[in-house]
Amino acid sequence: MHHTTVLLIEIGALLFGLGMLGRAGRRFGLSPIPLYLLAGLAFGHGGLVPLSASEEFIGIGAQMGVILLLVMLGLEYSADELVGNLRSAAPAGVIDMLLNALPGALFALLLGWDAKAALVLAGITWVSSSGVIAKVLADLGRLGNRETPVILSVLVIEDLAMAFYLPIATAVLAGVGLLGGLSTLGVAVVTVVAVLVVAIRYGGAISRFMSVKDPEALLLSVFGLTLFVSGVAAELKVSEAVGAFLVGIALSGPVAHHATEMLSPLRDLFAAVFFVFFGLSTDPADMPPVLLPAFGLAVLTMLTKIATGYLAARRAGIALPGRLRTGLALTPRGEFSVVIAGLAVASGVEPRLAPLATAYVLITVVSGPMLARLPDYAWFRTLVRRRMAAQRSTTNSLPTVE
Repeated sequence: MHHTTVLLIEIGALLFGLGMLGRAGRRFGLSPIPLYLLAGLAFGHGGLVPLSASEEFIGIGAQMGVILLLVMLGLEYSADELVGNLRSAAPAGVIDMLLNALPGALFALLLGWDAKAALVLAGITWVSSSGVIAKVLADLGRLGNRETPVILSVLVIEDLAMAFYLPIATAVLAGVGLLGGLSTLGVAVVTVVAVLVVAIRYGGAISRFMSVKDPEALLLSVFGLTLFVSGVAAELKVSEAVGAFLVGIALSGPVAHHATEMLSPLRDLFAAVFFVFFGLSTDPADMPPVLLPAFGLAVLTMLTKIATGYLAARRAGIALPGRLRTGLALTPRGEFSVVIAGLAVASGVEPRLAPLATAYVLITVVSGPMLARLPDYAWFRTLVRRRMAAQRSTTNSLPTVE
């Protein structure tokens, strides 16, 4: 009884405090995400007042937060749009891997780490945080922007790539050999393809099976289906985020519209818990020794991620402002990077990797939402307009060939 009482007190105080932080952040034009992370640091391991009774509850809530963020992203787009965007964004996915995974691997080798640590750090610097970016796009009201499908295409390609990367990394770290790694990878590939085929071919039937006339039944059905598919995907060594996203893709029409309205409050609640949990799992005392190299790596790979988004948006025919919004939005790393670092820690790879990865992710996830807001400032828009005017002037002054 005492444990339950303490749990209720901790959760209640935490949620109320998050509400006040979110209100303060929006009042000053800031994203609440960095504030949630700092709150987690303050009350996590090594923080001011550790939350001991509610840590397990917050961990489960954090998983639900990622799942809800991704299913809500999926509800915004149809299966046809997903397939079209994936086809057009495939070259951007290759560029993304080269520009962002290679710096992490090279950085690890420069630090004198072995090939396993290099493989892990490559994954950490490669993949952006779908959860953070989904929250930022919703907070900034950009879900309907022309560049948003490009951002989502890059994120989906990264998430699907993680379905292949994670089994390989797990096999390498565990030393199970090539055969064991290939079998795990085969299961992941079959799972992703099967879920994608069901989403594309039978999404309409799934939507017709649910009724929008009973809001309670619809909420329970959509939420339950999302958790079920996410759990099955995770059990088969595929990211639960991929499973949740494909569930959102499979739902369409009035079902998707009503589900979006009903799930939005749940998404906001559990998304805040996710960001707090990330901070709770970090001991601030481990950060100072690796802060400088983590900062250098973060600056380098945020620049390469901006270049990735810029090139992807330019290839899609997006104008300069949209290209910059795309690149800046892709800079945060998050849930996948933490998962990859956790695999390395569990297998006893380089001991400095865990604090470095934590500091790196915190730097990108705090600065990323702030960078994403830059295109909304008047001075930034003025600079972009001047740049576009200079480009037009240069183009017009070029001699014509008859």
